[in-house]
Amino acid sequence: MKKQVHGGRSLIASFVASALASAACAPSLTWAQEAGATLEGKAEADSEITVKNVDTGLTRHTKAGSDGTYTIVGLPAGTYKVDAGPGTEQTVTLSVASTASLDLGKLETVTVSGTRLVETKTSELGYIVSQQQIETVPQLTRNFLEFADTVPGLVFNVDHSGKTTLRGGAQNDNSINVYIDGVGQKGYVRSGLSGQTDNTQGNPFPQLAIAEYKVITSNYKAEYDQISSAAVTAETRSGTNHFEGQVFGTYTSDHFRAETPGELNTNPNVKTPSKDKEFGLAFGGPIIQDAMHFFVTYEGKRYSTPVTVNIGGNVPANVVAQLPASALAQLGPASIAFTENLYFGKLDWEPTSNDRFVLSSKVRRENGDGNIGTGQAQSSSVVTDNTDTRVDLRWERSSDRWFNEALLTYEDVFFNPTGVGVSGGANGADYTYAVTNDSLLLATNGIDPRAVQNKGQKGWALGDELTLSHLTWWTGDHTVKMGIKHKWVNLTAQDGSANNNPIFFYDVSPTGTAPLPWKATFAAVAPGASPVVKSSDRQLGVYLQDDWATNDKLTLNLGVRWDIEWNPSYLNFVTPQFVLNGLNTPDPGCATQNPPLPYASQCSPGQTYGQSLAKGGVNPADYVSNGHNRSAYTREFQPRLGFSYDIAADQRHVIFGGAGRAYDRDLYDYLQLEQTKFVLSEPTVRFNVPDHPCPIAPPGCVAWDPKYLNGVSNLQALINGAPGEVNLLNNNLKVPYSDQFSLGIRNRVGEWNTSVALARIISKDGFVFTLGHRRPDGSFWGPVPWGGPAQPWLYGLPGIAGNMIIGGNGIETRNTQVLLSGEKPFTHESHWGATLAYTYTSASQNRDINEHYAFDELSIAQYPFILSNAASKHRVVATGSFGAPWGFVIAGKLTLASPIPKNDISCYNTAGPAFPQGGQCSPVAYTAPGLGYRSFDVQVTKNFNIQDISTLYVRFDVLNVFNVKNYIDYLNANAPNGLITGGAYDPHGNISGYPRELRMTVGAKF
Repeated sequence: MKKQVHGGRSLIASFVASALASAACAPSLTWAQEAGATLEGKAEADSEITVKNVDTGLTRHTKAGSDGTYTIVGLPAGTYKVDAGPGTEQTVTLSVASTASLDLGKLETVTVSGTRLVETKTSELGYIVSQQQIETVPQLTRNFLEFADTVPGLVFNVDHSGKTTLRGGAQNDNSINVYIDGVGQKGYVRSGLSGQTDNTQGNPFPQLAIAEYKVITSNYKAEYDQISSAAVTAETRSGTNHFEGQVFGTYTSDHFRAETPGELNTNPNVKTPSKDKEFGLAFGGPIIQDAMHFFVTYEGKRYSTPVTVNIGGNVPANVVAQLPASALAQLGPASIAFTENLYFGKLDWEPTSNDRFVLSSKVRRENGDGNIGTGQAQSSSVVTDNTDTRVDLRWERSSDRWFNEALLTYEDVFFNPTGVGVSGGANGADYTYAVTNDSLLLATNGIDPRAVQNKGQKGWALGDELTLSHLTWWTGDHTVKMGIKHKWVNLTAQDGSANNNPIFFYDVSPTGTAPLPWKATFAAVAPGASPVVKSSDRQLGVYLQDDWATNDKLTLNLGVRWDIEWNPSYLNFVTPQFVLNGLNTPDPGCATQNPPLPYASQCSPGQTYGQSLAKGGVNPADYVSNGHNRSAYTREFQPRLGFSYDIAADQRHVIFGGAGRAYDRDLYDYLQLEQTKFVLSEPTVRFNVPDHPCPIAPPGCVAWDPKYLNGVSNLQALINGAPGEVNLLNNNLKVPYSDQFSLGIRNRVGEWNTSVALARIISKDGFVFTLGHRRPDGSFWGPVPWGGPAQPWLYGLPGIAGNMIIGGNGIETRNTQVLLSGEKPFTHESHWGATLAYTYTSASQNRDINEHYAFDELSIAQYPFILSNAASKHRVVATGSFGAPWGFVIAGKLTLASPIPKNDISCYNTAGPAFPQGGQCSPVAYTAPGLGYRSFDVQVTKNFNIQDISTLYVRFDVLNVFNVKNYIDYLNANAPNGLITGGAYDPHGNISGYPRELRMTVGAKF
């Protein structure tokens, strides 16, 4: 059978026009991911198939082949009437980013009305979060991503300060990507998800605007880019042919919650005042029936969240007791303020049956406190402004056998934390413990100058994606997708403020707090330089995906993509002359003097500092750039291969699996430090004091003078324009990636859809900073004035006042998971629905999942693989909802997890003993005894129908019904030699989520 591709001229014109636009674009080019649905199946041979959205009137047509097969792509998620001729009419619901099968044979007595079609023939490990779940499952926040918590392999976390993160598998939070209507929300500067870092309680998108979304934990198809763990692809709500609206308001306060552990530890027990207000509205409808619709929404947050300030690090209680009274008084309950306003608007227009235009915009404005909690007192907190503006314009052009989508987008996203010390303020006082590598006990008063930032991304994008359906070659039926990407966005970074007062570090020991600081950190702008760095970033990528239905049983998903990124800040960087001078300066440790220096006898005549580095395995040529010896990484080839096998060709039992590679990207937040660290440097000056002696060698080490407490200028004068910390990046940086493998089976058992899968994900080339110092003999470990063996902190690059840090790749994670899921979809006939997800995780890593600095070993290669602190070993999440009589809806969520392992640095407490690699400290992991996170949440909603015009409702959410204290802070157990032997949760520390809390919501739908 030979098929024709119809609409050839308009197809060629559309694709060529988009390709020419992308090639000549002054802004940028990207394409949308697969956000729409695909409907395929069989009908009578050569019959005409029509699908019509029952809410908007959107209509698409295609013609079945001579074998009866048909495919329609690019359908927005929703309910459709599907018709292949008299007696074949069916009404079905399609899910976002899914391929559903529907055979359109003539019906006799059985009819299908509104049935949600479930995707079974896919190699992806994917799960749908429906609108019914979004509206009924109890929720801690109004963040729509929270419902991804019900998916095996995903964890949505609300930390002690109310800040939210989403993590896939055992990789860090930056590895995910979220696509809204097919547009990636990737953060290029600071975080994997734009605007959603560890410094916000806000939402990336208004929940009222989300129709539903799909979560893919691994083995996604080739169209998904800039990702190495989980993908979330969501579709927004649109206006329909009927005017509809919704308003709501949610409230809770300290009067409706239990005490936090920190509050219970006060005498008398006093709650910190807290209050949460959430409110919003949405409205949409027709402008032209069946042709043009609008939708607008607003959501706001006003939070005051309780938090506990406690000690950071591995510190004995008798040492903590020696903190000054002013510092001890700052331990205990505190509060975090937060405000957010979210706006979204959408306009869709279908001027012809083949064309659809969609214009949408999101505006996010928020302000909140940050850096309060473990090791951070409220007096050292920051206040963060988070802004996000996006505009998307989409043109969809469809024909019988092809679908083309062109996309124009604009984004303007900035993250700007400031604090009390920006215009002077108090000197910071940070308290440290020498025994555990000078770990931080508590930061008080002024803020670290590095906490003041101005980072963002701003630019345009233009993209195109073409899908050819119902192609035949060799055998079977092919749906082929292809795309091109070319993005150009301006990245901005400022990492510090020269107006802050300095931070002084005081040693705390069992005998008391030292009266004099042992070091100070401050900011200084290099003369004549700007502290703001910008880069015009460009990205190019292409992909090809073939979804090949070889027969009724076997479907192959065969894809490949390739990406490349040009970042001028990195590629065109020229190593400053002072760094070259320092590398070529005779190593001060080789100087001739009486008494002789410790390593002088091991120096060659005229040995330079660069030669000392080479002895220690650091080749300066790998880090010195002349502006022409760096090139973009070109090896991002990513095969994505998968299959599904329908055992009986009835979608009841489908075996699936896949293997693929997915590249992410190096955050600009890391790359920009090569410039900002010496332009706006944060020098560290050590003082020669009894508890931390150092050989006086200005500006690195000086004698203490009380004048340093009287303004930052006195410290800035010490360096006299000399740079502080210097960051150098490897000239051959790679890009982080993951290799993903999976095998599983999906089953339909009665009304239940179940899945069992085994997944193996190995991620490599994560970005990491290590210490670039070496002693004159090339060694890393050696004696120091206060003991040792220790790192060569005192053997830094000549001519600078701080440390030399080198950046490269090397962080790895290894993760094996067993993923079980079951879903009984909610139906009005049965009145109930339920989901069940179980995840078993066996994961290891060579660095704490929350860290990208590695100063405790010579290099990242020396870090041992230890138990990962990214995920619990066992995790169960179950949800259920029931439509009760008299307008009541009851729903619950149960979460049970084993403790998340603790990663720490274990150190000997006396000079002399060392680990095999040479140092006194080494990474260690352990799991606290007992149970981990446990929570049972329930909500009850009462609906009041008013003359079929509107529905008023009252909703009560009880979170953490049994008031379980889900501790997250650890107390280490130590052997007499200081090494960590295990530990347990701190019963007075912070918790994840909330104590028992009642939330009340009043709303209306009309």
